[in-house]
Formats: sequence, structure tokens, C-alpha cells
Amino acid sequence: MEYIHQSSWIIPFIPLPAPMLIGVGLLVFPAATKNLRRMWAFPSILLLTIVMIFSIDMSIHQINNSSIYQYVWSWTINTDPSLEFGYLIDSLTSIMSILITTVGILVFIYSDNYMFHDQGYLRFFTYMSFFNTSMLGLVTSSNLIQIYIFWELVGMCSYLLIGFWFTRPIAANACQKAFVTNRIGDFGLLLGILGLYWITGSLEFRDLFSIFNILIYNNEVNLFFVTLCALLLFSGSLAKSAQFPLHVWLPDAMEGPTPISALIHAATMVAAGIFLVARLLPLFIVLPYIMNGIAFIGIITVILGATLALAQKDIKKNLAYSTISQLGYMMLALGVGSYRAALFHLITHAYSKALLFLGSGSIIHSMEAVVGYSPDKSQNMILMGGLTKHAPITKTSFLIGTLSLCGIPPFACFWSKDEILNDSWLYSPIFGIIAYCAAGLTAFYMFRIYLLVFEGYLNVHFQNFNGKKNSSFCSISLWGKDKEQIQKFKNKIHLLPLLTMNNNERTSFFRKKTYLHQIHRNVKSITRIFMDITYFGTKNTASFYPHESDNTMLFSMLVLVLFTLFVGAFGISFSQEGIDLDILSKLLIPSIDLLHKNPNNPFDWYGFLKNATFSVSMAFLGIFIASFFYKPVYSRLQNLNLLNLFENNLSKKIVADKIKNVIYDWSYNLGYIDAFYEMSFIVGVRKLAKGNSFFDRQIVDEIPNTIGITSFFMGESIKYVGGGRISSYILFFVFFLLIFVIWFIIENGFYNFFY
Repeated sequence: MEYIHQSSWIIPFIPLPAPMLIGVGLLVFPAATKNLRRMWAFPSILLLTIVMIFSIDMSIHQINNSSIYQYVWSWTINTDPSLEFGYLIDSLTSIMSILITTVGILVFIYSDNYMFHDQGYLRFFTYMSFFNTSMLGLVTSSNLIQIYIFWELVGMCSYLLIGFWFTRPIAANACQKAFVTNRIGDFGLLLGILGLYWITGSLEFRDLFSIFNILIYNNEVNLFFVTLCALLLFSGSLAKSAQFPLHVWLPDAMEGPTPISALIHAATMVAAGIFLVARLLPLFIVLPYIMNGIAFIGIITVILGATLALAQKDIKKNLAYSTISQLGYMMLALGVGSYRAALFHLITHAYSKALLFLGSGSIIHSMEAVVGYSPDKSQNMILMGGLTKHAPITKTSFLIGTLSLCGIPPFACFWSKDEILNDSWLYSPIFGIIAYCAAGLTAFYMFRIYLLVFEGYLNVHFQNFNGKKNSSFCSISLWGKDKEQIQKFKNKIHLLPLLTMNNNERTSFFRKKTYLHQIHRNVKSITRIFMDITYFGTKNTASFYPHESDNTMLFSMLVLVLFTLFVGAFGISFSQEGIDLDILSKLLIPSIDLLHKNPNNPFDWYGFLKNATFSVSMAFLGIFIASFFYKPVYSRLQNLNLLNLFENNLSKKIVADKIKNVIYDWSYNLGYIDAFYEMSFIVGVRKLAKGNSFFDRQIVDEIPNTIGITSFFMGESIKYVGGGRISSYILFFVFFLLIFVIWFIIENGFYNFFY
């Protein structure tokens, strides 16, 4: 056991040979390395598997012994100041290491097929392997300086992977946006680290916590300065975990490949901010204002992410806003002091959201076989529908991930989210109400995604969700059999098929009764476009129908399905005689003791069932509303005569329209936050830069220019005055004399000049 912990320093360095070998191969044998490029995925997966086995073994010993291990070496010979590096093995390190490695391995396997046709295949695996190295170094660091070094390396890898397709302007802008936004938080983190070192004289976590608590207890430090330093430390997590108001970079980060979204922006990198707050929680917990601020930021992020996800059309951006909301739940739990619930939800959400992102990648991969490589089309949920019969495994996997994220038992996220909802209610009823409402919104927008993608029906007879009155229509699958669709439209003439038409076009086609011909023309034109899809190394004829993903992609998704089904069991707090299923609490005992918490509270069955009933009811309410809007309930409502009753009640209809308009505009326009940043910061900074440029060119530069020109003309004039020629002197004398005479005549008159 002691040998295992003494050897733990090698954990961050095990995945490092993979990117190094790829780099050496590209330098020494570029042609052979590129021709054998798919073989380079094997060492990346193998090395990360070794780390996973090492991490699991380390966690088992951690559960059995409930100890914290730390080993430190000195960076410098001089002892004042003493800079040290080392590694810290505790429950938090074990959890994060297992999470990083398991999700990383599955994403590597998935990416081998997803990225095989891409020219940047080797570059992709190089970045991914280096990211895993940086992330493992971050979670095993024993001091703040070491964390900051790996923190910046993780950010660098994220920047490279977001801008992986850097030739696309939108991807280049997205990685720049992520870089600039994270610079704000990282600069604050650096200032907080320096301020904390100024206060305590140490950066090692154990010494830092003990010295800090003593100073606070004895009132030997300026409370305002300490709070400011803690706030600056929190700002790093604010940006990295996409918390309000620095959340704007994460949705744009979806411009990277989908496996990147699953690994970095759903499971690991965005969890780095949660990890840092959890690591520094013994420091934050003695500062009530900071804890209240963390909880406040968390609850704002929860409701903001949930509302912004309601009307998004891009499937990946929709999941990105969902990630922001769930990260807000974790931050809320940490703010209310619920350390165990935050880490539990970190685990369950990571596997569930990784499953959803890999499922979205499978959907996009399938759509690209139909519409070609076009993110505007292959990721647009409005253009999807009817994928159930074409991708049944993807559909089932996505449904399980959706149910888990909605908080439906017995899936993983139910157990962790229910615990957070209960703790937030106990902390503040207002926070609890907002958290429960966000849980209902989560169920709504997740089932909206599921129904739009796999069912493909919209009920807009009342009005579209955007509040604009349109004719009734039923969305069709672009790849559906056109004969069946034509027959369907013959039977139901009031349904118009083309989602891309506006009101006038639909009315015109309806009156002319030429909409069936329009279907044929669209099908033929789309088919012509789709027939020339060229993959790397092979040229295939595109199929008009989508298809299920390959086995390697499905394997990763199915393994994540198992995690989503069963990982919640590790944190269930069921402790009966001779049976204790709460493995998570056993693992967290050292950290909970450090926070002076009591993990041995008896389990309250009544409270659990009451809270679970309420949270599940909110989830089912969201699912019902989503089904009402996005399932074909039109015929059922018509049979029940409820449709006419609703339409005849004009006052309620007008109120409902206004509510829909407000909600849709808020969500579709991203809460106007990006527009506010655009106007206040980007446009403002550009105007300030232009003003500075004008001042610099027209004033600062013109002063020496004017002096130079003046000196030039004065020199040119004087050189003729002092040239030594008598004729020049006489000329200047006569010239100035003439000027004097003219001036005198003008002032005194011609008569006074002579008399």
C-alpha cells in the first residue's frame, strides 16, 4: 500500500509518451507516421488504461484506510522562500483521476472512428493526450503554484482543441473568445494565489489551511483583504467552469470536434473549476460572505443555463447550456456546504453528459451522411426527425442519458441532483424553489431535444414556441420515403411540409396546390448535392438515409450507458444492518473530516421519499410540457374539442402569446448577455482604441511633426539671410522696407507718410 502511494507521482506522466512519440514520428518519419496514423491511437488508449487501473487501485486503498498522502520535494536550494513540488493523494484526487481516465479512454475509442477521415487525426490525438497529462497533473498537485501551472496547460489544450478546425473563421473566433474569457479568471486566480502567499507565507494546502484558520480565528488578519483574495481565487473557477457572468465561452466552444465537447467541455476540463473550489473549501468555509457568494453565483447559473437552453436549435449548444446549468448545481452545492452532493453530481453528470455528447456526435455523424459536412444543417435539430428507425441504438442511449439528466430514478443523476435540491432547500427556501424550477426546465429542454431529433413532430397549431403565428404544419424527415410523405399530405391537405418556407410562401403553394411538386423538386435537388461525399482515402456514394454509427463509436456509448445506469449506486446513502452501500461517503471521509462534517447521520427514509416525489414530479411536469409542444397531439386535442375551446378564449391566448414571446426572445437571444458584452466591451474597447489611435496620430505624432516642419522652414529661410551675399541683404532690406511703408500708409494714410 505504501509503495502504491509513493509511486503515485508517475500518474500525470504516464500518458505523456504518446504525444511525444507522435511528434518525433512526424519530425523523423513524416510519411510513414501519416500512413500508419490509426495505429497511434493504440498507445494513447493503452497508457491511459494503465493510469485508470492505477487510479482504481489507489481508490480501493483509499476506501480501506481513509488516509491522505502527500509527498513534497523542494524546487530550490534556498529555503526562503521555499518553493516545493509534490503530489497529494486523497479522496478528491482519486475521484477525479478515475473520472478523467474512464471518460478519456471511451472518448479515445470513440474518436478513432469519428476522426479517421480528418486530416488532423494525429494532431487531434496529440492534443488529447497532452490534455489528459495536464488534467492529471492538476488533480494530483499539492500546492497552488503547481495547480496554476497545470491550470494554464489545461487551458492551452482547450484553446487548441476548440480551434482544431482553425481554417473556419467561426472556430477561430470561438477559441479566441474562450482564451480571452479565461484570461480574466486566470489573472484573478494568480492574484489570489499571490495574496494568499502574502498572508500565510505558504502555498502547500495542509499548511495553508491550518495557518489561514488560525489567523482568522485569532483575528490577526485584515478580513477585507482575505475576502478579496478568496474572491480572486474563486474567479478562476468562475471562468473555467463557465459560471455567470463568464459563461459565454462554453457554447461557442462547441465549434470543436464533438469528442472534445464530450471530454473537455462536459466531463473533465469544466469540472476543474468545481475541483478547485472543492479543494479550497476548507479555506472558503470560514468566510461566510464567500460561501454565500458561491451559492448565489451557482443558483444564478442554474436558472440562466436552463432558460437559455429552451430555444436553441444547435444540438451541441443546447447541451452546452445544459452543462452550464448542471455546473451551477455543483457550485450551488459547494456554496451551501454540501461537499458530498457536489462531488456526487460531478461524477454522475460527467458520465451522463459524456453519453449525451457522444450521442449527439453519432447523430451529427449520421446527418452528415445525408446533408454533407455542414454544421448549420447537421447540427440543426429543426432539420432532424424520425431518427428512431434509422439509429435505434443511438436513440436508446440518448434516451437513457436524457432520463438521467432529467432526474428520473433509478438513473445516476437522480440520486445526486435530489440531494442537491434538498440541501439547497434547507439552506434557503428561495434557492430551493429556483433549483426545483430549473429541474423542471431541464426535463423540458432535454425532452425537446429528444423529441425533435428522434420523433420529429411539432405541434404548432396554436402558435410556434417563438410566438409567431403560422399555419399548422408537420415536420417531415428529409430522408423519409417521399411516396409515403406525399400520400400523407394528400390525406391531410392542411399540413404543409417545408419548414424553411415563410408564411407567404406556404400560403402561395397551398393556393396553387403545387406543394407536392415542390417536395419532389426539393428531394431531387438534395439528392444531387448528397451524391458526391468524399471521405479521406475512399470515395463512396452517399446514402439518402441516415445510418447507425460504427461499432467502436457504439461501444463507447454503451459503456457510458452502463455508467449512467449504475454509477449512482456508489453514492446511495442506504445504510442498514450489515449493509452499507454508501461507498462515496467512505471514500470522502478524510475530506469530510477536514471540513468538520459528520458523515454518519442516520438515513431519513421519509425525507428522502418526500423530496424525491417532489423533484420527480417537477421532472415529469417538464416532460409533459415538452411532449405537449413537440409531440403530435393535434389530432387528440381536436377529437376532445379542446382546441376550439383554447382558441376561442382570446384573453388567455393573448397572455400566453406574450409569455411565449418573452421566454423565446430571452432564450434565443442568449439572455442578451452576449449582445451586452458586444456593445459594452468589444464595441467599447474598439471605440476606445480608435480614439487612442486618433489621439496618437493627430496629436501626439503631430506635435513633433509640426516642430520638425517649422524648424525646416525656419532653417530654409535663415540660410538665405546669412549667406554672405550683399545682394541678398539688399533684397531683404528693400523687401522689409517696402512692407513697412505699406503698413504705415495703411495705418496713417498716404498724406501723413510725406508730411
